[in-house]
Amino acid sequence: MTQKFLNFQRIEKAISFLQDNFREQPNLDYLAAKVNVSPFHFQRLFVDWVGLSPKKFLQYLTLDYLRSKIQQTQNMMDAADLVGLSGQSRVYDLFVSIDGVTPQQFKSAGEGMVIRYGYHPTLYGMCFIAVAERGICRLHFIDEQVKRNEFESFSQQWHSATLKHDPEYTKGFVHRMFDKNAQPDEPLRLFMKGTNFQLKVWEGLLQIPYGSVASFGQFAKMIGEPGSIRSVASAVGKNPLPFLIPCHRIITQHGHMGNYQGGRVRKRLMLGNEMANADE
Repeated sequence: MTQKFLNFQRIEKAISFLQDNFREQPNLDYLAAKVNVSPFHFQRLFVDWVGLSPKKFLQYLTLDYLRSKIQQTQNMMDAADLVGLSGQSRVYDLFVSIDGVTPQQFKSAGEGMVIRYGYHPTLYGMCFIAVAERGICRLHFIDEQVKRNEFESFSQQWHSATLKHDPEYTKGFVHRMFDKNAQPDEPLRLFMKGTNFQLKVWEGLLQIPYGSVASFGQFAKMIGEPGSIRSVASAVGKNPLPFLIPCHRIITQHGHMGNYQGGRVRKRLMLGNEMANADE
Protein backbone atom coordinates (compact mmCIF):
# COMPACT_ATOMS: atom_id res chain seq x y z
CA MET A 1 0.00 0.00 0.00
CA THR A 2 1.45 3.38 -1.00
CA GLN A 3 1.99 6.13 1.57
CA LYS A 4 -0.30 8.43 -0.41
CA PHE A 5 -3.13 5.91 -0.30
CA LEU A 6 -2.53 5.29 3.42
CA ASN A 7 -2.77 9.03 4.07
CA PHE A 8 -6.00 9.22 2.09
CA GLN A 9 -7.44 6.44 4.26
CA ARG A 10 -6.51 8.46 7.35
CA ILE A 11 -8.21 11.57 5.97
CA GLU A 12 -11.23 9.51 4.89
CA LYS A 13 -11.54 8.06 8.40
CA ALA A 14 -11.22 11.52 9.98
CA ILE A 15 -13.87 13.06 7.71
CA SER A 16 -16.23 10.14 8.32
CA PHE A 17 -15.85 10.75 12.05
CA LEU A 18 -16.31 14.52 11.64
CA GLN A 19 -19.50 14.18 9.62
CA ASP A 20 -21.00 11.84 12.22
CA ASN A 21 -19.85 13.80 15.28
CA PHE A 22 -19.55 17.44 14.22
CA ARG A 23 -22.07 18.54 16.87
CA GLU A 24 -19.60 17.45 19.57
CA GLN A 25 -16.86 19.60 17.96
CA PRO A 26 -14.05 17.06 18.54
CA ASN A 27 -10.68 18.74 19.15
CA LEU A 28 -7.43 18.17 17.27
CA ASP A 29 -5.95 15.75 19.82
CA TYR A 30 -9.04 13.55 19.71
CA LEU A 31 -9.11 13.44 15.90
CA ALA A 32 -5.40 12.66 15.70
CA ALA A 33 -5.83 9.76 18.10
CA LYS A 34 -8.64 8.38 15.93
CA VAL A 35 -6.24 7.97 12.99
CA ASN A 36 -3.21 6.99 15.10
CA VAL A 37 -0.93 9.95 14.36
CA SER A 38 0.35 12.86 16.43
CA PRO A 39 -1.73 16.07 16.56
CA PHE A 40 1.04 17.99 14.79
CA HIS A 41 1.28 15.44 11.97
CA PHE A 42 -2.50 15.18 11.64
CA GLN A 43 -2.90 18.95 11.34
CA ARG A 44 -0.28 19.10 8.57
CA LEU A 45 -1.74 16.07 6.82
CA PHE A 46 -5.28 17.42 6.91
CA VAL A 47 -4.29 20.86 5.61
CA ASP A 48 -2.16 19.30 2.85
CA TRP A 49 -5.04 17.13 1.64
CA VAL A 50 -8.10 19.24 2.33
CA GLY A 51 -6.63 22.71 2.03
CA LEU A 52 -7.89 24.00 5.38
CA SER A 53 -7.93 23.08 9.06
CA PRO A 54 -10.29 20.41 10.46
CA LYS A 55 -12.15 23.11 12.42
CA LYS A 56 -12.80 25.25 9.34
CA PHE A 57 -13.69 22.21 7.27
CA LEU A 58 -16.53 21.49 9.71
CA GLN A 59 -18.24 24.73 8.75
CA TYR A 60 -18.70 23.46 5.20
CA LEU A 61 -20.35 20.24 6.38
CA THR A 62 -23.19 21.67 8.45
CA LEU A 63 -26.74 21.38 7.17
CA ASP A 64 -27.36 25.07 7.81
CA TYR A 65 -24.44 26.06 5.61
CA LEU A 66 -25.41 23.72 2.78
CA ARG A 67 -29.02 24.88 2.94
CA SER A 68 -27.82 28.46 2.62
CA LYS A 69 -25.77 27.50 -0.45
CA ILE A 70 -28.86 25.95 -2.04
CA GLN A 71 -30.75 29.19 -1.47
CA GLN A 72 -27.94 31.13 -3.10
CA THR A 73 -28.13 28.83 -6.09
CA GLN A 74 -31.77 29.65 -6.83
CA ASN A 75 -30.45 31.61 -9.77
CA MET A 76 -27.44 29.91 -11.33
CA MET A 77 -26.12 33.08 -12.92
CA ASP A 78 -26.29 34.89 -9.59
CA ALA A 79 -24.41 32.00 -8.02
CA ALA A 80 -21.69 32.33 -10.65
CA ASP A 81 -21.30 36.01 -9.77
CA LEU A 82 -21.35 35.16 -6.09
CA VAL A 83 -18.33 32.89 -6.22
CA GLY A 84 -16.50 35.13 -8.66
CA LEU A 85 -16.30 32.51 -11.39
CA SER A 86 -17.97 31.97 -14.72
CA GLY A 87 -18.47 28.94 -16.92
CA GLN A 88 -15.29 29.88 -18.77
CA SER A 89 -13.07 30.45 -15.72
CA ARG A 90 -9.87 28.44 -15.17
CA VAL A 91 -8.96 29.90 -11.76
CA TYR A 92 -9.69 26.56 -10.11
CA ASP A 93 -12.17 24.76 -12.30
CA LEU A 94 -11.28 22.78 -15.41
CA PHE A 95 -11.81 23.68 -19.01
CA VAL A 96 -13.49 20.70 -20.62
CA SER A 97 -14.76 19.99 -24.10
CA ILE A 98 -17.34 17.22 -24.52
CA ASP A 99 -17.48 14.95 -27.53
CA GLY A 100 -20.73 13.05 -26.95
CA VAL A 101 -22.16 10.17 -28.95
CA THR A 102 -25.34 8.16 -28.48
CA PRO A 103 -25.38 4.33 -28.37
CA GLN A 104 -26.98 4.37 -31.84
CA GLN A 105 -24.07 6.42 -33.15
CA PHE A 106 -21.53 4.14 -31.51
CA LYS A 107 -22.83 0.57 -31.77
CA SER A 108 -19.38 -0.93 -32.23
CA ALA A 109 -18.41 -0.25 -28.59
CA GLY A 110 -14.98 0.97 -29.60
CA GLU A 111 -14.15 -1.11 -32.67
CA GLY A 112 -10.85 0.08 -34.13
CA MET A 113 -10.14 2.33 -31.15
CA VAL A 114 -7.10 2.22 -28.87
CA ILE A 115 -7.85 3.15 -25.26
CA ARG A 116 -5.02 3.63 -22.78
CA TYR A 117 -5.71 3.25 -19.06
CA GLY A 118 -3.95 3.49 -15.73
CA TYR A 119 -4.37 3.65 -11.96
CA HIS A 120 -3.12 6.71 -10.09
CA PRO A 121 -3.18 8.12 -6.54
CA THR A 122 -4.92 11.50 -6.28
CA LEU A 123 -6.07 13.99 -3.67
CA TYR A 124 -9.31 11.99 -3.48
CA GLY A 125 -7.81 8.51 -3.39
CA MET A 126 -6.95 6.00 -6.11
CA CYS A 127 -8.51 6.56 -9.52
CA PHE A 128 -8.94 4.54 -12.69
CA ILE A 129 -8.66 6.63 -15.86
CA ALA A 130 -9.05 5.61 -19.51
CA VAL A 131 -8.19 7.85 -22.47
CA ALA A 132 -9.10 7.35 -26.13
CA GLU A 133 -7.90 9.43 -29.06
CA ARG A 134 -11.09 11.48 -28.85
CA GLY A 135 -10.74 12.17 -25.14
CA ILE A 136 -11.07 10.85 -21.59
CA CYS A 137 -13.78 8.20 -21.56
CA ARG A 138 -13.68 6.93 -17.96
CA LEU A 139 -12.71 8.30 -14.56
CA HIS A 140 -13.72 6.43 -11.43
CA PHE A 141 -12.43 6.58 -7.87
CA ILE A 142 -11.69 3.13 -6.51
CA ASP A 143 -10.16 1.25 -3.62
CA GLU A 144 -6.96 -0.66 -4.30
CA GLN A 145 -8.65 -4.00 -3.71
CA VAL A 146 -11.31 -3.47 -6.42
CA LYS A 147 -9.04 -2.65 -9.37
CA ARG A 148 -10.02 -5.87 -11.15
CA ASN A 149 -13.75 -5.21 -10.85
CA GLU A 150 -13.37 -1.71 -12.27
CA PHE A 151 -11.33 -2.94 -15.23
CA GLU A 152 -13.75 -5.77 -15.97
CA SER A 153 -16.67 -3.34 -15.99
CA PHE A 154 -14.82 -0.98 -18.30
CA SER A 155 -13.63 -3.70 -20.68
CA GLN A 156 -17.20 -5.01 -21.06
CA GLN A 157 -18.42 -1.54 -21.99
CA TRP A 158 -15.66 -1.08 -24.58
CA HIS A 159 -15.33 -4.73 -25.60
CA SER A 160 -14.35 -4.04 -29.23
CA ALA A 161 -11.56 -1.59 -28.42
CA THR A 162 -7.88 -2.37 -27.93
CA LEU A 163 -7.12 -1.66 -24.26
CA LYS A 164 -3.54 -0.86 -23.24
CA HIS A 165 -2.26 -0.43 -19.70
CA ASP A 166 -0.19 2.74 -20.14
CA PRO A 167 0.17 4.67 -16.86
CA GLU A 168 2.99 6.79 -18.26
CA TYR A 169 0.52 8.19 -20.79
CA THR A 170 -2.45 8.61 -18.47
CA LYS A 171 -0.54 10.23 -15.59
CA GLY A 172 -0.28 13.47 -17.56
CA PHE A 173 -4.07 13.74 -17.67
CA VAL A 174 -4.32 13.05 -13.94
CA HIS A 175 -1.76 15.77 -13.25
CA ARG A 176 -3.79 18.29 -15.25
CA MET A 177 -6.98 17.36 -13.42
CA PHE A 178 -5.78 17.36 -9.82
CA ASP A 179 -2.83 19.76 -9.67
CA LYS A 180 -4.12 23.30 -9.06
CA ASN A 181 -0.86 24.71 -10.43
CA ALA A 182 -1.25 22.94 -13.78
CA GLN A 183 -2.01 25.38 -16.58
CA PRO A 184 -3.25 23.46 -19.65
CA ASP A 185 -2.95 25.14 -23.02
CA GLU A 186 -6.18 23.60 -24.26
CA PRO A 187 -9.35 22.10 -22.79
CA LEU A 188 -9.41 18.55 -21.53
CA ARG A 189 -11.41 16.60 -24.09
CA LEU A 190 -14.04 14.20 -22.79
CA PHE A 191 -15.42 11.35 -24.90
CA MET A 192 -18.80 10.36 -23.49
CA LYS A 193 -21.23 7.72 -24.66
CA GLY A 194 -24.84 8.10 -23.56
CA THR A 195 -28.39 8.82 -24.63
CA ASN A 196 -29.31 12.30 -25.80
CA PHE A 197 -30.98 12.90 -22.43
CA GLN A 198 -27.93 11.70 -20.47
CA LEU A 199 -25.60 13.90 -22.52
CA LYS A 200 -27.87 16.87 -21.87
CA VAL A 201 -27.74 16.21 -18.12
CA TRP A 202 -23.97 15.71 -18.07
CA GLU A 203 -23.36 18.90 -20.03
CA GLY A 204 -25.72 20.73 -17.66
CA LEU A 205 -23.67 19.68 -14.62
CA LEU A 206 -20.79 21.77 -15.97
CA GLN A 207 -22.93 24.89 -15.52
CA ILE A 208 -23.16 24.57 -11.74
CA PRO A 209 -20.57 27.10 -10.55
CA TYR A 210 -17.46 26.00 -8.70
CA GLY A 211 -18.02 26.13 -4.95
CA SER A 212 -21.81 26.01 -5.33
CA VAL A 213 -24.43 23.29 -4.93
CA ALA A 214 -27.88 22.65 -6.35
CA SER A 215 -30.75 20.35 -5.45
CA PHE A 216 -32.06 17.84 -7.99
CA GLY A 217 -35.17 19.98 -8.41
CA GLN A 218 -33.17 23.15 -9.06
CA PHE A 219 -30.91 21.38 -11.50
CA ALA A 220 -33.78 19.75 -13.42
CA LYS A 221 -35.39 23.17 -13.81
CA MET A 222 -32.09 24.70 -14.88
CA ILE A 223 -31.69 22.29 -17.81
CA GLY A 224 -35.33 22.64 -18.86
CA GLU A 225 -36.59 19.33 -17.42
CA PRO A 226 -38.60 20.36 -14.32
CA GLY A 227 -40.98 17.40 -14.66
CA SER A 228 -38.23 14.77 -15.02
CA ILE A 229 -36.46 14.90 -11.66
CA ARG A 230 -36.19 11.11 -11.33
CA SER A 231 -34.81 10.72 -14.85
CA VAL A 232 -32.37 13.54 -14.19
CA ALA A 233 -31.25 11.88 -10.95
CA SER A 234 -30.74 8.58 -12.78
CA ALA A 235 -28.60 10.25 -15.44
CA VAL A 236 -26.54 12.04 -12.78
CA GLY A 237 -25.89 8.68 -11.11
CA LYS A 238 -24.60 7.20 -14.38
CA ASN A 239 -22.05 9.95 -14.98
CA PRO A 240 -18.94 8.14 -16.30
CA LEU A 241 -16.57 10.98 -15.39
CA PRO A 242 -17.22 12.11 -11.80
CA PHE A 243 -15.17 15.11 -10.67
CA LEU A 244 -14.61 16.20 -14.29
CA ILE A 245 -18.40 16.31 -14.72
CA PRO A 246 -19.19 17.68 -11.24
CA CYS A 247 -22.12 15.57 -10.09
CA HIS A 248 -20.78 16.00 -6.54
CA ARG A 249 -22.35 19.50 -6.61
CA ILE A 250 -25.85 17.97 -6.52
CA ILE A 251 -27.26 17.51 -3.01
CA THR A 252 -30.75 17.02 -1.57
CA GLN A 253 -33.10 19.96 -1.13
CA HIS A 254 -32.71 19.66 2.66
CA GLY A 255 -28.92 20.00 2.54
CA HIS A 256 -27.95 16.33 2.90
CA MET A 257 -25.15 14.93 0.79
CA GLY A 258 -27.08 12.18 -0.95
CA ASN A 259 -25.33 9.32 -2.69
CA TYR A 260 -22.14 9.49 -4.74
CA GLN A 261 -20.32 6.92 -6.89
CA GLY A 262 -17.06 7.36 -5.00
CA GLY A 263 -18.72 7.48 -1.56
CA ARG A 264 -20.10 10.30 0.55
CA VAL A 265 -16.76 11.01 2.22
CA ARG A 266 -15.17 11.82 -1.14
CA LYS A 267 -18.14 14.00 -1.99
CA ARG A 268 -17.75 15.96 1.25
CA LEU A 269 -14.02 16.29 0.66
CA MET A 270 -14.57 17.66 -2.86
CA LEU A 271 -17.27 20.11 -1.80
CA GLY A 272 -15.38 21.30 1.27
CA ASN A 273 -12.26 21.88 -0.81
CA GLU A 274 -14.19 23.76 -3.51
CA MET A 275 -16.12 25.94 -1.09
CA ALA A 276 -12.99 26.89 0.82
CA ASN A 277 -11.13 27.82 -2.37
CA ALA A 278 -14.14 29.73 -3.72
CA ASP A 279 -14.36 31.73 -0.47
CA GLU A 280 -10.70 32.65 -0.81
